[in-house]
Amino acid sequence: MVEVNFATALSRFYPSLKPESIEANTVKELVAKLDGLYDNLSQYIVDDAGQLRKHVNIFVNNEMISDRKGLTDVLSHSDKVYFMQALSGG
Repeated sequence: MVEVNFATALSRFYPSLKPESIEANTVKELVAKLDGLYDNLSQYIVDDAGQLRKHVNIFVNNEMISDRKGLTDVLSHSDKVYFMQALSGG
């Protein structure tokens, strides 16, 4: 199982978000499973082509994922995954 955490900024859109432990082999599979737990969460994370949205970053063990288009980064048991919303403004 991987440990999943979310930046607090995401709770503005999904107030019920909480840390999760989920069995997944790739980031793409993890996003699909999270979508089942949190209605339409994947629409916030990926675009219509399934690519990571520009304002979202995903880190696995403190390293940004390398495949933002296909989300094929492999996950291992006990990995820590962090979803972060990029903030902007002035």
